[in-house]
Amino acid sequence: MSLSKTAIEPLHFRQALGHYASGITVITSQAGEEPVGFTCQSFYSVSMHPPLVSFSVMANSYSYPKIRRAGRFAVNILSGAQVSVSNQFARQGADKWHGIDWQRSSLGNPVIAGCLHWLDCEIHAEHAAGDHVIVIGEVKALQSPADIPEQPLLYFRGQYRNLAANVPA
Repeated sequence: MSLSKTAIEPLHFRQALGHYASGITVITSQAGEEPVGFTCQSFYSVSMHPPLVSFSVMANSYSYPKIRRAGRFAVNILSGAQVSVSNQFARQGADKWHGIDWQRSSLGNPVIAGCLHWLDCEIHAEHAAGDHVIVIGEVKALQSPADIPEQPLLYFRGQYRNLAANVPA
């Protein structure tokens, strides 16, 4: 098998990656008096010992430099009922927090009401990766809010999705 020297078209690359279903999170922090956050689908676990998680963010992100300065963040794992929250935090330039019910975590990060679970993290490491930054956080606290009978918010092939059935594969 020989490797092609042809560059990968960004649109084809994006379409290929769209075939991988992912959960939706909102990464949040408190920058002084200002809560900041953005929608993120590139969140995953890294290590159990120590407990590490990671997400990727555009290198030219407006929100992430504020999170970096704070040195901490919360990962809000969204429920299937929080499509509007995901859309609101995906916008740039708008008041992302308008109408959002939230409280502060033990580290002082905003935790969005109604999320399935949240993790309170301190920034452990960063790595430049093309047009993104890979951020690794050490989990310092976590909590599942009250029993929320919701499914997770998923994204697949350019659309929000729900699990078809609550049956293990």
